[in-house]
Amino acid sequence: MADKRTTTQAPASGAPRPLAIDEGHILRAQRGDRIATAVLTGIACFVMLIVVSMVAYILYEGLSTLLTPGFLTLPSRSNGAAGGVAYQLFDSFYLLVITLLISVPVSLGAAVFLTEYAPDGPITAIASTAIETLSSLPSIVVGMFGFLVFSVNFGWKYSIISGAVALTMFNIPILVRVIQQALEDVPQHQRDACLAMGLTRWEATVHVLIPAAMPAIVTGVVLSAGRVFGEAAALLFTSGMSSPVRLNFLTFNFSSPTCAWNIFRPGESLAVHIYKIYGEGSPEAQHIVWGTAALLMICVLLFNVLSRLAGKALAKRMTAE
Repeated sequence: MADKRTTTQAPASGAPRPLAIDEGHILRAQRGDRIATAVLTGIACFVMLIVVSMVAYILYEGLSTLLTPGFLTLPSRSNGAAGGVAYQLFDSFYLLVITLLISVPVSLGAAVFLTEYAPDGPITAIASTAIETLSSLPSIVVGMFGFLVFSVNFGWKYSIISGAVALTMFNIPILVRVIQQALEDVPQHQRDACLAMGLTRWEATVHVLIPAAMPAIVTGVVLSAGRVFGEAAALLFTSGMSSPVRLNFLTFNFSSPTCAWNIFRPGESLAVHIYKIYGEGSPEAQHIVWGTAALLMICVLLFNVLSRLAGKALAKRMTAE
């Protein structure tokens, strides 16, 4: 059947002729829009179903072990097949803090230079290429490089600092790109207003641009922190697969191998702990694996939520909005 077209009465002489309305085309467009919306909604629901199913299954398998008294407060025994994960939990957060302390200032400075100071030319192109190359390196390659350079050549052996510096190597490119994009998204009129008021470029960057970009910067830090917290491949070669049998949290003798704050002692993260004991055939070891996996997932989720709330509060305070 031919498409219905609605037209108006012919206009008077000299008046513009109105356009014909193709009702069939409108109906086809509406039908296509409904189909596309249904398809995209189905894809989103399917992805959410996968995520929820994975989270639910991990919690179902590991929550009973996680809630076992002493699992979070006792050290592991029998090569990880028994006991708790107190030291692994502490080492994961310790590695995360040291990595962020190194990578965040370096990434922020690099992003500010590339966005506000570096002229368009070979330097910017080379820096951008290097950042993209580093961000695409497999973590196990970074771990092997960190082992040869930091653990062997620098003499740090298997240590917390070797793992933190190795994690920093592929954490910096992610942060630089995110912070750079956040600074570029700040409207140009804010920069022009700062310069018109007599502020230097540095003052405008510190007091206006960075506070305005703070929510996006915190989001980038959160994403990189989640990757650091769940990383295993790079840490296998750098921080090691074991923690001291006993850690002393009350001493600050940084040369002692049992000092918890000693960055030159070996450390074992939660992800490495899962990898190490996964091959154990005993049912007790499998329970430890699922409990550790549930703990790792909950820590990442809580860290993301709390960091986003803190980032919004910090941005509100710095921008006075």
